[in-house]
Amino acid sequence: MPTFEQLKEVMRENGIVGAGGAGFPSYAKLDQSVDTIILNCAECEPLLRLHRQLLETKALEILRALDVIAKTIGVKNVYIALKKAYKDAIRAVEAELDSFENIKLATLDEVYPAGDEVILIYEVTGRVVNPGALPLSVGVNVFNVETIYNVYKALNGEAVTEKYVTVTGEVKNPQTFIVPVGTKLSKLVEMAGGKTVNDAEYIMGGPMMGPLGSVEDYVTKTSNAIIVLPSDHYVVMKKKANSNIGIKRAMASCSQCHYCTDLCPRHMLGHPIQPHMFMRVVSNHDTRDVQPYMDAMFCSSCGLCEMYSCHQGLSPKSLIADFKATMRKNGVGVPRGIEAKPVVANREMKRVPIERLTSRMGLEPYDVSAPISDVKIKPDSVRIMMSQHVGVPATPVVKVGDKVCVGQVVGRVPDDKLGTHVHASINGTVTDVTDRYIIIKA
Repeated sequence: MPTFEQLKEVMRENGIVGAGGAGFPSYAKLDQSVDTIILNCAECEPLLRLHRQLLETKALEILRALDVIAKTIGVKNVYIALKKAYKDAIRAVEAELDSFENIKLATLDEVYPAGDEVILIYEVTGRVVNPGALPLSVGVNVFNVETIYNVYKALNGEAVTEKYVTVTGEVKNPQTFIVPVGTKLSKLVEMAGGKTVNDAEYIMGGPMMGPLGSVEDYVTKTSNAIIVLPSDHYVVMKKKANSNIGIKRAMASCSQCHYCTDLCPRHMLGHPIQPHMFMRVVSNHDTRDVQPYMDAMFCSSCGLCEMYSCHQGLSPKSLIADFKATMRKNGVGVPRGIEAKPVVANREMKRVPIERLTSRMGLEPYDVSAPISDVKIKPDSVRIMMSQHVGVPATPVVKVGDKVCVGQVVGRVPDDKLGTHVHASINGTVTDVTDRYIIIKA
């Protein structure tokens, strides 16, 4: 069993980051003050499947890694949180649980956004994370499934060189691929049989929170999915909406019905975010009361307000995201020291079923199996980005002409800085080196 410092070093040296979202370096999340670890297999957004698929096929390895982490930091409460509908994943975990005395199953209802870690912590433990606070503040560490699988591999000497990525939507054969980090996304779409519409757009991640992107981009440690949709699809149109037009539409038609606030998952846990109040002040250019603006800083960007709640088709989440970005640029952070109010009494009645959300967004035709492919994708070259994580970018430690092998460190982060090293994902020759990326030709 590694010591606490040894475990952190193994995770840092092997490039372990949150395998989704912003990619926070996982070693920096470990804390010996926590009493609970939650494995997040809520598969938050519609159409995403890779975490439950990975748990179905690698349950023993994932439980072993969880057990090592728990024993190393002295945690006795470990929960595997997954939805009741994930029956195959539940069976796979139950088959291994007898070997791990402190690991338990925690089943969740089929609602959105169950995978938001603040929501997840409440559902599993009943603890409320205060607005702007971290899970550590209530004694909890949350990790996703692929991150913990990567820890298992790191404990066995393997760095993060591969990524599970689901390709679904308007493709001939929706599948989940295991690909070298740095693979061009167009290669994945090609392996899924190609797009089935001429005028396609590509969502990088889930349909609620994932941005529009390009298949000319490359797989990173945080790539989860590529969803191919027609350019005139409702979800695509919402993501293309212009903020200035969004404000004018809010001026013309926001009825202050409160639905966006009433159904806001964070608001229901006592956080001060009130999207309807933000829409009121921003659409009227009202700066006399700054509280609705500051409260908007607690928005988690789950997108429920604009994709589901608003019967006028307005865009609270997008307008709040633009506002938050402007605030960050000007050095204004999330307010601290705010206490959560009591949890809304009828919260259980207001949670949004994932099936209904999928239907409302016009995604039912794409809600299909995307099994893990046994075809290994072998790209001719990879582009390894130096910044695939929160913290400082890695600095290249190879030069053009160098021969590298899978797992070799090609970019390092100084020991005293937040970040993780990056590694070669294929055997080959370095053909280009910049501050942003390294290209390796097979």
